[in-house]
Amino acid sequence: MKNRPRLLLITGISGSGKSTAANSLEDIGYYCVDNLPLPLLRTFLADPLAQVGSYRRIAVVTDVRAPGFAETIPQLLSEIDRRRFEFVVVFLDATEGALIRRFSETRRSHPLASGDRPLIEGIRRERRLLAELRGAADLVFDTSDWSVHEFRRVIYSEFGDQAEDRGMVVSLVSFGFRYGIPSGSDLVFDVRFLTNPHFHPDLRELSGRDAPVREFLEAQDDYREFIRRLEDFLTFLLPRYRQENRSYLSVAVGCTGGRHRSVAVCERLAKRLADSASMVRLNHRDVDR
Repeated sequence: MKNRPRLLLITGISGSGKSTAANSLEDIGYYCVDNLPLPLLRTFLADPLAQVGSYRRIAVVTDVRAPGFAETIPQLLSEIDRRRFEFVVVFLDATEGALIRRFSETRRSHPLASGDRPLIEGIRRERRLLAELRGAADLVFDTSDWSVHEFRRVIYSEFGDQAEDRGMVVSLVSFGFRYGIPSGSDLVFDVRFLTNPHFHPDLRELSGRDAPVREFLEAQDDYREFIRRLEDFLTFLLPRYRQENRSYLSVAVGCTGGRHRSVAVCERLAKRLADSASMVRLNHRDVDR
């Protein structure tokens, strides 16, 4: 792990703090590149070490300011040689209220809200365009309530020198198959065989984070047996991935809409795997659709 260069791709919603992230990374020794046109970005990502000399820690900031970003970035990510780099995709997000406040305070224009399009419409359009990328990210940070100082502390903790000794991070991503499998997933599990809480009126508007839904699923023999077998399988796999110097492992669990079954499974696994992985992160990609 220590022998491989680290390559970060910082992206996310406009106004979520990508500039603050880049400045903080520069403070701890990263070579940062911001907002390259996509053809130049493809060339840079093909061999970043050839572009930056002796730097072993590189961060690339890119977002919807680049024309064609949402359509092109999945292909660019698939071209990264992950054998050469510890490659991490970091997605920054924030609530609509926080984004509106930030754009109002700075008087900046949103890249998708130019002309007659209102700010809130630009924010929502961008969120739709980047939904797939958010689901594929290794790390998702919600910066809504962070001060600049809190943001810097997170960056220093996550990507500073001490972080390199932390071990592997396991990202558990729940998703809905109707919206597509998150790109970049290392392992994908389908839980659509479980009885769907969506068809029970009392549970339909809830999610897998709510106790009534979890209790409904826990009452199923198949659910309990699946959790046991999947936990055993992942407990077997995780040490072997660590032996391959993996820093991040993305485990995606899907149901039909990504609201009930997959969410509950990921919540349960997060608690079970806490002792097996150095760090476990949860990302419910489609729970609020």
